[in-house]
Amino acid sequence: MELAKLYLDSGIQIKHVKNLPPMSFGVSDKEMAVTIEKMEGGRVINSLLSSNEPLYVKHFASIFEELWRNGIDAKSRIRDIDEGIETEGIEIIRNPTESLKIAYDIVKSARHEVLRIYPSINALRRQIRAGAFRIFKEVLEDGVKVRILIPADEQQIAELESEITLVLPQLEIRSIDKSLQTSIGIIVVDRKKSLIIESRDDTKDNYYDAVGLAAYSNSRPIALSYASVFEALWKQAELYKQINFYYEQLKIHNKMQEEFINVAAHELRTPIQPVLSLSELLLSKKGDIEQYEELLESINRNGKRLQRLAENILDVTKIESQSLQLKKEKFILNDLILSIFTNYESHMKKAEISNVKLAMAPKEDIVLVEGDKERLTQVFDNILSNAIKFTKEGRITVSIERMKENDKEFGVVSVKDTGSGIDSEILPRLFTKFATKSQTGTGLGLYISKRIIETHGGKVWAENNLQETGATFSFSIALD
Repeated sequence: MELAKLYLDSGIQIKHVKNLPPMSFGVSDKEMAVTIEKMEGGRVINSLLSSNEPLYVKHFASIFEELWRNGIDAKSRIRDIDEGIETEGIEIIRNPTESLKIAYDIVKSARHEVLRIYPSINALRRQIRAGAFRIFKEVLEDGVKVRILIPADEQQIAELESEITLVLPQLEIRSIDKSLQTSIGIIVVDRKKSLIIESRDDTKDNYYDAVGLAAYSNSRPIALSYASVFEALWKQAELYKQINFYYEQLKIHNKMQEEFINVAAHELRTPIQPVLSLSELLLSKKGDIEQYEELLESINRNGKRLQRLAENILDVTKIESQSLQLKKEKFILNDLILSIFTNYESHMKKAEISNVKLAMAPKEDIVLVEGDKERLTQVFDNILSNAIKFTKEGRITVSIERMKENDKEFGVVSVKDTGSGIDSEILPRLFTKFATKSQTGTGLGLYISKRIIETHGGKVWAENNLQETGATFSFSIALD
């Protein structure tokens, strides 16, 4: 270095080249001279080649220019040496034996941490056989933190951890998604050095047969870039692990909830039937029992309410588990709607409800559909009973008509009331579970209705009336 400084002071330009050819040469515009040293018989033999042949001169001049172009300015190199900074660069290693040696050397040089990404679980097993974990053990005992990432599933990682942590309990291993499996392995040491190793044939058991080229670098920016990639994948692996844990917990919770709902619904049904049967039997009798008629009607009414609740709970369970079965048949939708409408009309007359009038909009269209009568009755019954509940006085009109959408015909049933309308807070989530502000409902009816209609290939919707009070609920069924 001192000699280099003297040359520089004399005005000579100097560059530092890391890897030089095994010869010394000089070249001018007219001639060249080369000296080559080699050992023969235990002593150094110097060979000299000198020529003014233009081809030789041109050849060695081009070699010099290439070396000069790739060289580092001597002043910069001297400054780095004075400051204790290593020369940064990238070295391509073609020999697997050499790349394995460099891998061991840089891991053993670690003072703080080693970050290792294996391209596959097979690559990890090859490294174990090649003695990598012996080196990891040495640096771990010196207080160096070692973290490993592998593209593997949770079961494979669990098996590996059970094998490895017995020997190296301080070693941290995490799995990343198997779709991230590549043919490149990475080692980063102290965020200063890095080694990239190509996996040429992952099916091979022997390390030397499996790996290809390697690239070593002592460039800090390059090492920091690889470390950033490692940290991002490490955090992703932790998040993925947490998501899997919560997903498993959620599955357990959902299973327990489903079992509870089934048990609760069946337990609710057990006392309901005798309450309904006995109260109806008593109501059918006359004479002395009449004095208890009001109480019996209350028992009967609440029994039916319990029955609806149990049925709703079971329906939600079937919907959530995608086990809701339909018993489809062809029928005239007008007849079904008219039958339910007539029953409600009769009930309201019997109950002397005169402040709300039921009306059926006249339509001559016959709407023939294929569907589950019982389930469609449940839907219309739910919508009509809601309309009556939220209409203190006024009119409820039921209509049936045809509608064409995307070259397909539907039968549309609408129930329009002049009641309180749909609360603005409830409207966006009207057909979701538990969407209600009523003190007497569970908020399951419209959710169940929506899913029943969707299972029939139709849709259900609702809106507040624009020109008057109240709301209109509608549902569609594809025509046969």
